[in-house]
Amino acid sequence: MKQLFQSNLLGQVLTGLLLASLLTSLVNAKRPEIIELDYVVAIVNKDVITNSELERKLQEITRQLEAKNTQLPPKSVLRKQVLERIVIDQIQLQLAKQTGIRISDENLNQVLANMAESNNMDLDTFRRALENDGYDFALFREEMRKEMIITQLRKRQVESKTFVTEQEVRKQLASMTSKQNLDNEFHLGHILIPIPESAKPEEIEAAKQKADQVITQLKFGADFAKTAISVSAGQQALNGGDLGWIKQGQLPLVAERIIPNLNPGEISEPVRSPEGFHIVKVINRRSHEKQHVIEQTLARHILIRPDDVTSSQQAAVKLNRIRTRIIDGDDFGALAKASSDDRASAVQGGDLGWTSPGQMVPEFQDQMDKLGPGEISEPFRSRFGWHIIQVLSRRTHDNTDDYIKNQARKLIQKRKTAEQTRDWLRRIRDEAYVEFRLEE
Repeated sequence: MKQLFQSNLLGQVLTGLLLASLLTSLVNAKRPEIIELDYVVAIVNKDVITNSELERKLQEITRQLEAKNTQLPPKSVLRKQVLERIVIDQIQLQLAKQTGIRISDENLNQVLANMAESNNMDLDTFRRALENDGYDFALFREEMRKEMIITQLRKRQVESKTFVTEQEVRKQLASMTSKQNLDNEFHLGHILIPIPESAKPEEIEAAKQKADQVITQLKFGADFAKTAISVSAGQQALNGGDLGWIKQGQLPLVAERIIPNLNPGEISEPVRSPEGFHIVKVINRRSHEKQHVIEQTLARHILIRPDDVTSSQQAAVKLNRIRTRIIDGDDFGALAKASSDDRASAVQGGDLGWTSPGQMVPEFQDQMDKLGPGEISEPFRSRFGWHIIQVLSRRTHDNTDDYIKNQARKLIQKRKTAEQTRDWLRRIRDEAYVEFRLEE
């Protein structure tokens, strides 16, 4: 009985020691490391934007702004602006997917190779340079693909539907005190204080008061770029509102009469548009008043087109025989009338009249530019068939009027495209379902 009692007592002691040891181990054990899980910061239609996506984009944009020595607003303000940018991109990518827009790996690789070449690198060196700057090349590659998709979408949805009429060109030229001013350029900063569609009078007044407050802050020394990042709803807000250099003929209609009257460093009063109130700063300006003189070429040609009866090789051989006859003394014009498949010029003996640079297809222009007056080219091929060319003469020509008219057309096209792109982005943003879950 005594032995049994001692045995039970020993067992209790051992059990107590084991429990004490276990408790000590638990107390002394390191707390498990807390790992923060990713979470949703916004819902865009049926897709989501995660916090990791937002943070990655935020770091990228912060790095870009710091590289330009741009003053940054508080992180919470910048975070909201970046998230709105991601939302707009997400809506566009969704539309692109619905319309079947795709960018192949081959096209993407070519664009990246071109970027590398423009920086005097091969693709591997370019990749290493990006990685040394802190970029994940795989992510950079996919971001480039997204940008290319969005560019294709905008071309299809906006640019292809934007046209310039002769009346618009005439009106543009008539409105300018000097047609040469089309090439004057302005380096602009921009802030947009938005107003909602179908805004109530009190909403418009609130936006106007905010715009006035922003201008007051700027006049008292607030940094323009930092302010743009903080409050602007413009497309270049995250670039400090920097619009870059813009030619006078490309200025937005709402500000085209105001900006030329501002000196570098001056800021406009709020300018109202359907989007809201615009504040524009002229960072710098430069003039380009000069004549536009080009060299024109008077030439004639003979064209032989391959067809079901005449192969490409046979066309080249035939044209070489014609060239030999011309060199031996036969008349170029007579042979062009008899043999050329370009019937429009054949009736004129192959005469193309005076042509300006860029008027002909590149392969034709390149061959013509190599010839001196009186010389005849060897047979060469273009997209139209096989040619020989004879250059008859060259002259300098002042085509300033034509140049200005063409420039006006191009600038109006760019301006209309920019304005219609803004309207389109605003519309698809309003039509999308967007729910923010960003923590304050």
